Amino acid sequence: MTPSSSRKPSKSQRSAQAREQARLIREAQERQEKRKGLLIRWGVVAAVVAILVVVGLIVVNTVRGQVPDAGPAPAGGNEHGGIVLTSSTEVESFETGTVDLGSLPSEPRAAGELPPGIAAAASEPVQVVSYVDVNCVFCAEFESTHADQIQEWLDAGEITMEHRNLAYLDRNSSTDYSSRGANALACVAEESPEAYFDYSAGLFANYENGELDDDGLATLASSVGAVDISTCLSESTFRPWVNFTTAAAELDGISGTPTIYVDGEAVPEAIDNFAEFTQEKIDAKG
Repeated sequence: MTPSSSRKPSKSQRSAQAREQARLIREAQERQEKRKGLLIRWGVVAAVVAILVVVGLIVVNTVRGQVPDAGPAPAGGNEHGGIVLTSSTEVESFETGTVDLGSLPSEPRAAGELPPGIAAAASEPVQVVSYVDVNCVFCAEFESTHADQIQEWLDAGEITMEHRNLAYLDRNSSTDYSSRGANALACVAEESPEAYFDYSAGLFANYENGELDDDGLATLASSVGAVDISTCLSESTFRPWVNFTTAAAELDGISGTPTIYVDGEAVPEAIDNFAEFTQEKIDAKG
C-alpha cells in the first residue's frame, strides 16, 4: 500500500498550488512594474529639471542680450563713462544725456595712447581716474587700503576722483553682479550723489560677503543715506551706460582692474604705490 506521503496531490490541492504560484508570479510582476514606474517617474522629473535649467539659461542669456545699445547717462556721468567726485559728498554734474555703443570707435586705441579724458591737470587739483569692478578682489583691496586717504585728499580739494565702473567680471557671475553693481552706483550718482562715495566704499567692503541681490544693493544704498534705488535697479536704468563704459575701456586697452591714472600717468602696482605716487603729484603742485 502506498504511504500517504507519496500520494499524488489531489485536484483541489493542485489547483490551490497553481493559484499560489500564480499569486507569487503576479506579485513579482507587480513589484517589477512598480519599480519600472518609479524609474519612469524619476526619469520624467530629471528630464523636467534639465529642461527647466536649459530654459533658465536661455532666459538669462536672453535678458542679458536685451540691454539696449543706447540709454541714459546718470547726471553725475561724463561722456567717457566716468563719475567724478570733487569731494566725498559731491559728484560733478554733467549734461551727457545719453550714451550709445554705436558712437564708440570701431578700432582699439593705439598702444600707449591715453584713454580720452585722462590728462595732467594744468593746476590743482590732481586728477585721479580709476577703472574698477565691484566684483574684483584687487579693487576691494585697493579700496580698503586707500579709501581713507582718498577721502582726506578729496575733502582737502587736492584731488578729483573719477570712477569708471566696469563689468569685466560678469563672466564669473551667474547674476551679472559687475553690471548690476555698476548700475547701482550710477543710480546713486543720479539720485543721491552726496552718498556716492560711501556707497562705493560699502560695495567694495562687502566683497568678502559675496554678491548682493538687488534688494541687498538697495538696502546698502539706504544704509549710507541714499534714497530708495529699487526702481532704478529693477528697471536696469543705467545698464546701457555700464555696457558703454565697459566697451570703451576695452577699446582703450584697459586689460584689468584696478587700473589707476594720476595726472595722466598710469600707476604701476597701484595697490602698493598709489599713495606715494599721488602724494608726489600733489606736492609738485603745492
